[in-house]
Amino acid sequence: MTDDEARLAPLRVFDAVKALAFIGDLSMGQPTDHSPRTGWLAARLAQAAGLDAAVRDTVCETSLLRWSGCTANAAGFSDVFGDDIQSRVAMVEGRPGWAAPLEALGGVGTVLAPLAQIHCEVSGEVARMLGLASATETALRHIFETWDGNGLPEHRAGDAVPAAVFVVALAGDLEAFSRAYGIERALGLVAQLADARYPARLVAVAAREAAHWLDELQALPPAALDAALATPAMQHDTSAELIADVIDLKLPWMTGFSRTVAAAAAQGCARLIEDRAAHARVYRAGLIHGIGRAAVPNSVWNSNARLPESAWEKVRLVPYWTARAGRQAGALGEAAELASYAYERLDGSGYFRGARDAALTSEARVLAAAVAWVALRSARPWRAAMSAESAAQQLREEAANGRLCGEAVEALLAEGAIVKRPASVASQGARLSAREIEVLRAISRGASNKEAARELTLSPSTVRTHVESVFRKLECSTRAAATLKASSMGLL
Repeated sequence: MTDDEARLAPLRVFDAVKALAFIGDLSMGQPTDHSPRTGWLAARLAQAAGLDAAVRDTVCETSLLRWSGCTANAAGFSDVFGDDIQSRVAMVEGRPGWAAPLEALGGVGTVLAPLAQIHCEVSGEVARMLGLASATETALRHIFETWDGNGLPEHRAGDAVPAAVFVVALAGDLEAFSRAYGIERALGLVAQLADARYPARLVAVAAREAAHWLDELQALPPAALDAALATPAMQHDTSAELIADVIDLKLPWMTGFSRTVAAAAAQGCARLIEDRAAHARVYRAGLIHGIGRAAVPNSVWNSNARLPESAWEKVRLVPYWTARAGRQAGALGEAAELASYAYERLDGSGYFRGARDAALTSEARVLAAAVAWVALRSARPWRAAMSAESAAQQLREEAANGRLCGEAVEALLAEGAIVKRPASVASQGARLSAREIEVLRAISRGASNKEAARELTLSPSTVRTHVESVFRKLECSTRAAATLKASSMGLL
């Protein structure tokens, strides 16, 4: 096995989907078993409603990936509500007045339609990249449509919307409402949405069975829940790169960050450790080390001021959530445990454990150094990217002060620290020009057309033409979906 083969060893689609469900639940401020529980309820609802086995598989997959577009529009929710996570909690739980801030901005439909479009495009693209059936992709691309036609983004109604969408929406409401308010009030809230969000016939089925289902679900062991959700299509192999790309969509200025960390860490590890299995673990850990970032509002990450202690507590829990994700995501468990050491330091000043010295393996040490190195070399809202020389100097100072491992730092900086990311297999359909790729890289990192024009010394109209061409070639209509596709092609 070559080094590249070791780093790119596949994992089961089901494990990747569970990791994406975990990220989605964090993004929505929900318990990290919300999506699996929704999937189980959706499967029972579909069966009780007389829907066939294919639809039951679709609702399982759709439930797990329903929030996979949440990182992609987190910036938009942050702009509108201030806190992208708490605003979603209020929305999911149907709290009174959750939409009040939207009235002055033109109303729910006007404000949320573009955010829904981003979400639907990205989640549908995720399903496609994972090789799931077209029925699941289609359901995800219409996940916010409603029975009465008042949904988003296309205002489809009735049978023009896949049946799986209504089943998943009702199951998700049952899970969230019953947890927040109890079963009786949950059924009352669901009844109010009959023939609006979903057809009344499904609500009638839920009214008869929901209490029994929730009791059964409460007693279900995790392994049994997994067995009920793992459809045949999710038994195939995939890779962890998609998880990294979905993580990075939360903050446009982090586009490509996780892939670059993974490549840098694997290269440093190869210079320090001969064991190829270690290279594979470090690479995968680098890809997923930012899972827990989804639990922290964008306003915290974008702040250029000193963070209050309350915000720092959320940041310190990022690696904790990454470790938790691994415990729920099968084959990713070992890599996630290693990934959760990405912010530890030899002197015990890191987080979340405050581990030190011998508690940090060589793999953990090189991963921590790689995260620090790539962060220093990357632009942030509050500072420009450091030069290679300045970043290397700071990394060596951290090692001299006992925070980072000197051997890991030197292994990372060897050969000029040129990070060679593994090449991806490009889509056969898209052939972007060099200028289109430059424009795409600029807008993928959050630049407006005018900002990209200044950066590339082009006119705004020329940038707009290139953006339209990129969207046409990549068959998408949002920057987030274009970024996701381009990342999978190795262009970003």
